[in-house]
Amino acid sequence: MTTEAREPRDRLAGELRDDPPESFAQLAPQHLTALADALERQRESRAAGLNEAAEKALELVPTLARGPFRRILFR
Repeated sequence: MTTEAREPRDRLAGELRDDPPESFAQLAPQHLTALADALERQRESRAAGLNEAAEKALELVPTLARGPFRRILFR
């Protein structure tokens, strides 16, 4: 595998947090990059949603306790 094709495969492996299946070696580097981009966007979207849900849940905590509660949860 050429260095040119190796970089997108390594980036995809990073997004998958594991080696991609061997069949992915047949994909063009631009397709691997597009897949890695899509996975990155999805991960960021989920993280933003989780942060938003956590902030919404903090509204259930009395106002004076929110600061310490936030520090404990989100070190």
